[in-house]
Amino acid sequence: MFVCGLHRSGTSVLGRNVARFENCTGFKDTGATEDEGQFLQDVYPVAFTLGGPGRFGFDPRAHRTEASTLLTPQNVARLKSRWHAHWEKDKTICVEKTPANILMTRFLQAAFPNSYFVVIRRHPIAVSMASQKLWKINLTSLHRLLEHWLHCHETFEEDKKYLNRVYELTYEDYIENPAKHHEGIAAFIGTRIPEQPTKDNFRYVVRVSDQIHSRVPERALEEVSGAHNQKYFDHWSDLLRNSPFKSYYRYVARKYESRCNTYGYSLTKVLDLAGEALGEGQEIPTGVGRLYCLAADSYTLMWRLLIRSKEQLRMAGRAVFAGSYGGENQLAPVRERR
Repeated sequence: MFVCGLHRSGTSVLGRNVARFENCTGFKDTGATEDEGQFLQDVYPVAFTLGGPGRFGFDPRAHRTEASTLLTPQNVARLKSRWHAHWEKDKTICVEKTPANILMTRFLQAAFPNSYFVVIRRHPIAVSMASQKLWKINLTSLHRLLEHWLHCHETFEEDKKYLNRVYELTYEDYIENPAKHHEGIAAFIGTRIPEQPTKDNFRYVVRVSDQIHSRVPERALEEVSGAHNQKYFDHWSDLLRNSPFKSYYRYVARKYESRCNTYGYSLTKVLDLAGEALGEGQEIPTGVGRLYCLAADSYTLMWRLLIRSKEQLRMAGRAVFAGSYGGENQLAPVRERR
């Protein structure tokens, strides 16, 4: 069973919860970021090599179907071997979660003919703003992130026609009634939700980098909350009303509103904004709006280059420091003493 959805859409907690169902097994204690299957194989490139969160979908290599040249018997066997090495042998429902799966469903179905797909979708504003906040080294302008969200979901809508088993839900519905969707997904994949333990152990999941970890229960289902969504909506509302660059944000809201409406989302109504808040009747000319977007792209590019240059300098400094102690093997004892 494959869990799909863009980065910051709730795939991690959903994937871990499903892996706790009866007769289910997921990846854990692998040392890979979020225990994602993409990092435990060498058949296809990972999302970070294709641009990273909020960008990978624009790379044509990210969209993989049953026509992919990577879909050879040898590659399929190697992919199964890599993943089954981490799944529990006595379980028959194997769960894999990777955000980029949303553009790989047809490829995965061809490799695993008896596969099931659970696809979660979250409000594009929340996904975009969360991406900007977390992946500063890959900072991307808001309109590019919204375009990426739409591109990926529109591509999935076309791919969905070729899939045999799909369960779709929204992050908003999930946090509102997780029990409902747990029951629905359990029935969908042919299992049950186990009784929740009175006592439980905890483990740690690597997040984003080796420096950040999440503490999660071993067997109990994780709780979910809508607090994060509201935080992003409040920030978006403030940008539309009070930002020095509110003309850019208002242009972006108007530009993508109708396409987001297709998925049941709004860039204005969900925030309870009155029409005059966007300057109704004072629409920004397309040419001017494009200049705003170009300026936003230039700004984020400048920050990406600055942050990456600092990162390169930091890594170079560490290499020089390690070399002064005769290599990495001699550096470990120094760290321990510190």
